[in-house]
Amino acid sequence: MKDELSKLPTIGWREYVSLPDLKIPAIKAKVDTGARSSSLHAFEMELYRKDGLDYVRFKIHPVQRNDELVVEVETPVFDIRRVRSSSGESSVRPVIVTVVELLGVAWPIELTLANRDQMGFRMLLGREAMRGRMLVDPGSSYFGGKPKRKKVKRKP
Repeated sequence: MKDELSKLPTIGWREYVSLPDLKIPAIKAKVDTGARSSSLHAFEMELYRKDGLDYVRFKIHPVQRNDELVVEVETPVFDIRRVRSSSGESSVRPVIVTVVELLGVAWPIELTLANRDQMGFRMLLGREAMRGRMLVDPGSSYFGGKPKRKKVKRKP
């Protein structure tokens, strides 16, 4: 068992991940081993049926403290679940399945959708998404690196 663990890649308590199916090249996620499920910031959610299947349409602000960049997503609903937040409040949330990419590895994960405007991170990567795939070093960050920031030209 210990030998198997030593072969797993290590990530920090926060990492930039990619959600290629949602057309999000980089989003900062809090790695939270205390949270069972993963969650993604979503607003203006609309549930509807198409061709006999449940879908959700929503918008995301993938960059923290930036409400100008908006990504619109339309995807099938995998499930509807009751989720208890860290504050103890329970809510019903749509769940989607999408691919997450971290450290050059991609795999499908379940994401609950919730408005995370008041939270410090647009995404929470819970323990079910990492189980058997990654080890977490809680004292480090960004093992996968940070995305290149575009320089903002300031007016003279």
